[in-house]
Amino acid sequence: MPSTTPELLPGDVVSRIRDNCLCLAAQRAARKLARRFDVALKPFNLTNGQFSLMVALNQSEPPPIGRLAPLLGMDASTLTAAVKPLARRGLLTVETDPGDRRSRRLRITPEGVALMRQAVKVWRDTHAEVEAELKPGTVKALRKGLAAIG
Repeated sequence: MPSTTPELLPGDVVSRIRDNCLCLAAQRAARKLARRFDVALKPFNLTNGQFSLMVALNQSEPPPIGRLAPLLGMDASTLTAAVKPLARRGLLTVETDPGDRRSRRLRITPEGVALMRQAVKVWRDTHAEVEAELKPGTVKALRKGLAAIG
């Protein structure tokens, strides 16, 4: 028995969402930026998400996963999964929190710092290229607007 297509949304509704939805626009832009930084960071075998995680670990005291996850915009289980390949590479270590044996802290290793010193140069150049493609004032307004979303 052939399946039938349900009654679809009106075309003007679809067009309005496609052309005006802030969430869709942000997703498109985020994916484009993510791909661009993934390509730039590929020589270091890092994704843009891994790079951000490694930057967040540059602290004198290793942060607990529970505090780090919201900073990176993810939940603790997603962060735990993201940590595994970096730990296998020796770029970070997972330690038991001395104040709460159930909690884990992440510490960047000397190898991780060395890699990040190299990767930051590429990130800086790529970031400057992206900013140069935008009209003056756009970057500041964009950061401010995105930060206002609760």
